Amino acid sequence: MNEILSKIKSIIIEKLGVDEKKVIPEASFINDLGADSLDSIELIMEFEKEFDIIISDDIAEKLITVDDANQYIKKYLDDKKSF
Repeated sequence: MNEILSKIKSIIIEKLGVDEKKVIPEASFINDLGADSLDSIELIMEFEKEFDIIISDDIAEKLITVDDANQYIKKYLDDKKSF
C-alpha cells in the first residue's frame, strides 16, 4: 500500500470509526462507510490538512470513494512537485 493511501485510510478510520477491513479502494464514503454530509466535509478538511493541499468544492463533490480521494491527492501532489 502506498503512503498516501495509508494516510487516507488512517484519517477515515479515525474520523468515521470504521473497521480497517471496510476501508478498501472501492468503498464509498457515504454508502459503504456510513459518512454523512458533515463527515464528508470533515474528511475533506483532514485530507487538505494532512497533505497540505486545497480541494475545491467542485472536486470534493466528485470524491465518492476511497480510491477517488487517493487518485486525486496523488495527482495533486505529483503536479505540485513538477513546479
